Amino acid sequence: MAISTYTELKASIANFLNRDDLTATIPDFISLAESSINNEIRHWRMETRAETTLDGQFTGIPTDWLSTIRFHLTGNGTSSLEFMSLATIQNSRAARNDSAGTPTNYSLNSGQFELMPTPDGEQSAILMYYAKIPTLSDSNETNWLLTNYPDIYLYGALLHSAPYLKEDERASTWAALYSAAVVRVNNASSRSTASGSGLRLKIGSY
Repeated sequence: MAISTYTELKASIANFLNRDDLTATIPDFISLAESSINNEIRHWRMETRAETTLDGQFTGIPTDWLSTIRFHLTGNGTSSLEFMSLATIQNSRAARNDSAGTPTNYSLNSGQFELMPTPDGEQSAILMYYAKIPTLSDSNETNWLLTNYPDIYLYGALLHSAPYLKEDERASTWAALYSAAVVRVNNASSRSTASGSGLRLKIGSY
């Protein structure tokens, strides 16, 4: 059975499990799989660019942010912001008596980026980051990952079904198939970036 939509994915999971009584639960298996996938794959299709203005000690993080690729100021030249631990940022701020200036570092603090030093005026910046996979749902039937790699969704959901169904003997099978799918996605991205595909070059040119 081809799997290209959320509806088809749910049907395939039910078929693999040979169960027709999990209609309300299968979406949970898929959601758990998506959470694992977001942590375990980094594909060039996840690369996202966001323009922002830095004008205070803290700035918001995009809701779909997973990890930063590059964070840099724009304008007169380009200056990268380097990541620091929160403790190091706070110690450095204390040593500077919290004086303002052009930000050189950032950290994560309570769901925001904390900048150091605090900008002494508006600073334009570009954040390149890995974004979460668009969530599948009844109103969002597909995404690029399901279109290109349906097996990672299928085996990820089946793996998360095992504890619920108390099928410990099948968990290792689903885990092996899911892990192989993760490797395949990550390797495919590495090959694409190494080959210099047109889209990858476009992203890398920002």
